[in-house]
Amino acid sequence: MKKALIIAGRLVQDHEYIYPYYRLQEEGYDVDVAVRGKETVLGSIGVKVVPTKDIPEIKVADYELLVLPGGAKAMEYMRQDQDILKFIADFYASGKVIAAICHASQLLISARLVKGKKVSGYYSIKDDIENAGATYVDAPFVVGERLVTCPHYKHLGPWMKEVFAQVRKNR
Repeated sequence: MKKALIIAGRLVQDHEYIYPYYRLQEEGYDVDVAVRGKETVLGSIGVKVVPTKDIPEIKVADYELLVLPGGAKAMEYMRQDQDILKFIADFYASGKVIAAICHASQLLISARLVKGKKVSGYYSIKDDIENAGATYVDAPFVVGERLVTCPHYKHLGPWMKEVFAQVRKNR
């Protein structure tokens, strides 16, 4: 069975967690959700995120796809977690696709993955993206060498459609 991983944290953006979670299942993926401490957390508008894994339990080889939902407040903490950043960098180095939406592009920046690539993210982090050496693109989705980024949850449909297309292309 195909496996996907969503890494989330307290105050994750609810839409950006829920929509991919169910779309992945519709596409036949077994979905794990990892949260530091395997702690059940709430999204920014109150959706309960129940993890199946703790960060130290996740292994790159177990997953075909990594999804990073955003949420400005969640990213403040998650991007300081060296284990999360190492996992993201190792996942990318293994040749697999990473999907990131909105403020989750900050995780890609902190994992040192964006330099020289086209990247989208919430408009307020445009300077962060450019200062990290990437080209900011405001489009429903942007593909930059196995990174599929999106600026806002209003583009969830086109973004996830492209994520699945990139995974199929990458197999």
